[in-house]
Amino acid sequence: MTDGDWLATRFDESRPRLRAVAYRMLGSSSEAEDAVQEAWLKLSRTDGRSVQNLGGWLTTVVARVCLDMLRTRRARREEPLASGAEVPGGECPDEDLALADATGQALLIVLETLAPAERVAFVLHDMFDLSFEEIAPIVERTPEAARQLASRARRRVRGAEAPAADAARRRELVNAFLAASRDGDLGRLLAVLSPEVVLRADDVAVRIAAARQTQGAPGIAAEVRGASQVARVFQGRAAAALPALIDGEAGAVWAMGGKVLAAFVFKFDGGRITGIDLIMEPERLAALDVKIE
Repeated sequence: MTDGDWLATRFDESRPRLRAVAYRMLGSSSEAEDAVQEAWLKLSRTDGRSVQNLGGWLTTVVARVCLDMLRTRRARREEPLASGAEVPGGECPDEDLALADATGQALLIVLETLAPAERVAFVLHDMFDLSFEEIAPIVERTPEAARQLASRARRRVRGAEAPAADAARRRELVNAFLAASRDGDLGRLLAVLSPEVVLRADDVAVRIAAARQTQGAPGIAAEVRGASQVARVFQGRAAAALPALIDGEAGAVWAMGGKVLAAFVFKFDGGRITGIDLIMEPERLAALDVKIE
C-alpha cells in the first residue's frame, strides 16, 4: 500500500467522527463537509506516518478550521440557523439523520449564541471528551482559560432552558444579597443564603483580603461553608459591588474605570443562594462574559 493509499484509508476511518465534530461546531452539513475536506488537504501535505495520534491530529485540525469559520461568520454577521438548524444531507442519509437527531436542533440553535471560542471549547470537551490541555492550543488560551470558556458555554446552554421567572427571581436574590451586605444586616443575608452555602475565593482574592486586614477588613479563606460564616464574611462588605450578568446569569462585580476587578458568581437552588465564587485572578476574569446592569 502506498503512503497516499494508507493516508486515504486512515482518513476515511476518521471521517464520521470528524464530520460529527464539525457539524456540532458549525450547525451546517455543507460547512462541516468543507471543514473535513480542508483537513484532508492539510493531511495530504503532511507526512501522516510521522503523526503518532492521527485521529487526535485530525480532530485538532478540523477544530481549528471550524474556529476560523465561526470567527469569519461572526465578523460577517451571518446567521445560517436563523430559521432553524440545517438538516444534514450527504452521501450517507442514515448516518446524517442519526447525527441530526443526536445533536438536536434546539441545541444547535443555542450553540449559535456562543462566541466562537466558547463553542469550540464546549463541543470538544462536553461532547467529544477532549482535555483542556488539548483544547487550549486550539483556542489559543491556557488550559484554565479553556476550562472557563467551556464552563461559561455550559451555563449558557443550560440557562437557555431556564424560565424567565427563574432568571428574574435570581436577580432579585442577588440584589437582596447586595443590599443586605451593604447595610450590614446579618438577618437579611441569612434569609437569602442556603444553610449549606459555600463561598470559594481564588488565590488573588485571598491575598488581597489578607493585605487589607491591617486596615481592619476581615480576611477571606479559600473556602467558607455555612450560611452564618458566609454571611459574616459579607456583612457590611459589598458597598461598591454592582449587579451584573455573568455568563448570562445573575451576578455582581466590583469595577473601577470600567474595568472589572472582581466578580461574584452565584449558584442558586430552591430560591436561595447555594454558592458564591469570588474571582479576582485576571485570567479568570478575562474568560467571563460580564454585562454590568
